[in-house]
Amino acid sequence: MLVEKNVPLQPLNTFRIVAKAHTLVRISGETDVQAVLADPEWGGEETLVLGGGSNIVLTGDVKPIVLKVEIKGLRLVSETARAYIVEAGAGERWHDLVVWTLAQGYPGLENMALIPGTVGASPVQNIGAYGVELQDRFESLDAIDLQTGQLFTLNAAQCAFGYRDSVFKHRGAVQAGGHRGLGLKDRALILRVRLALPKPWKAVLGYADIARKMTEQACAHPSAQQIFEWVCEIRRSKLPDLALIGNVGSFFKNPTVTAEQCADIIARDPRVVHYHLDDGSVKLAAGWLIDSCGWKGKSVGQAGVYEKQALVLVNRGTGVDGGGATGGEVMTLAKAIQTSVYERFGILLEPEPRVV
Repeated sequence: MLVEKNVPLQPLNTFRIVAKAHTLVRISGETDVQAVLADPEWGGEETLVLGGGSNIVLTGDVKPIVLKVEIKGLRLVSETARAYIVEAGAGERWHDLVVWTLAQGYPGLENMALIPGTVGASPVQNIGAYGVELQDRFESLDAIDLQTGQLFTLNAAQCAFGYRDSVFKHRGAVQAGGHRGLGLKDRALILRVRLALPKPWKAVLGYADIARKMTEQACAHPSAQQIFEWVCEIRRSKLPDLALIGNVGSFFKNPTVTAEQCADIIARDPRVVHYHLDDGSVKLAAGWLIDSCGWKGKSVGQAGVYEKQALVLVNRGTGVDGGGATGGEVMTLAKAIQTSVYERFGILLEPEPRVV
């Protein structure tokens, strides 16, 4: 267990916001977590779990103990007639896991290539892209209770996955008898994640960008590797390079509305980008809503809306010597965008990243 004091967090969050952690502990396994909880100096103190820092907006220095998850490991757990069961340590980069599974001959994650962040954060957000969500490939996970130090395992049902949602984003409500329901926000640290990659593999091709690639390359039956390469090309053409421009990827969730609400919006603006879902509801493209309100390329201080994709907020500053966007500027911009979209469409956009 490595403990550090007054640690700069700018290189540990992809928005490149300047802030410090009063105390940071690098976690390489469950024993490190248990040591923190048992330490008389830190036991009972508030904690903040940090993975790749790709889904967080820091609005100041962090007083809770930062648990920086660096648990490694990639392996095939088992193979059945229906799936390859692979396991990854929570500190592994998600994209590295995707690359590894394809190299090993275990397809199924290719649509989620280049999603930033670590494996441990993937169930929290129920990450997804181009027609595939984590819940579609999830088998189970191991975690540790940050109150008791006890290890536990959850299956997909227990994770309560929803659109960019899970049990890890909600606090447990107090029930009769004083018992607390299963809500694990700020209570659990994910250690390992296991995924079931289906056999036989079947390509997921439902998104327009992928269909366009199929047409351009006259490829009616792409391989998993081909889809992976297409997704990487598409994402790189739309999203800023994290190494060059600070951001957290998509800043707002795509809102879901009823068919009636969508029809009302279409009547006012037939260009609205929307997708019909199996349950009869309709998902609207948040980026289109933001762009239609004129926000693309606009800024508040050093926080701005990316010129190529209105769904992405960026840090226009260098972040050197205290420069660059502050968390306050990012959230001021985000709230102004929410107000614009609500006033025009009656829809309140919900941010994806956690604000600390």
